[in-house]
Amino acid sequence: MKRIILLLLITVQGFAQNFDYRNYTDLLSNHVSSKGNVNYDKLKTNVAELNLVVAEFEKTQPRKNWSRNEILAYYINSYNVHTLKKVIDNYPTKSIKNIRNAWDDKFIVLGSKNISLSYIEHNILRKMNEPRIHFAINCASFSCPDLLNKPFLPQTLNSQLESVTKDFINDGSKNVIEANEIKISEIFSWFSGDFKSKNTSLIDFINKYSTININEDAKVRYLDYNWSLNK
Repeated sequence: MKRIILLLLITVQGFAQNFDYRNYTDLLSNHVSSKGNVNYDKLKTNVAELNLVVAEFEKTQPRKNWSRNEILAYYINSYNVHTLKKVIDNYPTKSIKNIRNAWDDKFIVLGSKNISLSYIEHNILRKMNEPRIHFAINCASFSCPDLLNKPFLPQTLNSQLESVTKDFINDGSKNVIEANEIKISEIFSWFSGDFKSKNTSLIDFINKYSTININEDAKVRYLDYNWSLNK
């Protein structure tokens, strides 16, 4: 009976059946603000806590019996925690772009092989046909989507992806949207194909989340990306 109650409590708290996100939850809540700002100085002093979470991701990887949402949540969270590690391992720094091979360094252990942040993004997440991942993964920079200060969880993944996508698109510091002209993040340029389909344009995608309706013939411009550290 006690075991059943414990399992029910874990489910209610939102922890994945195949991965325990409790330590990652604590790491984020202790070092990331509700606005997505990271206290890197504090995290540097608590590097053992960060390394513990990284080790948990290395110890448990997705298996064939995992659901799509469990796999998506795992790799989104893995990308974000390993980005934190990459910055902390090279901290202090003013920008992740100052770190040599930040995205291509194969420092992430996945089973019997080592992979990079780029591999997770391009070879795993983008191939799962879920464009909203671009607003969930964080590149430790001001112009990136905010780093959520709690894990993405399989049970709540769709609502979380909807929320972060809406928040990013309507954030005036990331995008400036008017009916006849939009000045938007370069994310929409770099990954334009991920947001469009045979019957859906980029503006159609943005209009699903924008509080301002954009005309289909609106001018589209891209804002310069600010790579300053999100602290």
